[in-house]
Amino acid sequence: MNVLQQIREYITGQPEPKRGDMQELHRMIQEIMPESQLWFLDGKDSEGKTVSNPNIGYGLYTIKYADGKTKEFYQIGLSANTSGISVYILGIDDKKYLAETYGKQIGKASVTGYCIKFKALKDINRDILEAAIRDGFQAQIVQ
Repeated sequence: MNVLQQIREYITGQPEPKRGDMQELHRMIQEIMPESQLWFLDGKDSEGKTVSNPNIGYGLYTIKYADGKTKEFYQIGLSANTSGISVYILGIDDKKYLAETYGKQIGKASVTGYCIKFKALKDINRDILEAAIRDGFQAQIVQ
């Protein structure tokens, strides 16, 4: 199964209304960065154990570790969780930036250093979420 098929299966496997919200977010992110690399992580480690929720990834970000090693990963992530949806915005160095810039305007969401978590799209300001996603993609272009 290719990445597009995995993504489609993951999204269609979600219960409504989460399925519709995930489809809308997937469409929105692809409109923002249509040429971005797509990823699908099933949430399992090399031994087949579940270690996280599955994630859809968009873009390409090189993580640089303190020991000098690097790893390619996605810039923006999308994941369903038990209480709603998480949007991960990776690669912004200032871990207070997302919360300080978007936290008060986004609506009913929790905003951390790299994650915006909410129950449903209807609970948040989509324009603010879109601005945060654009910021995440732009952060990597600038570096």
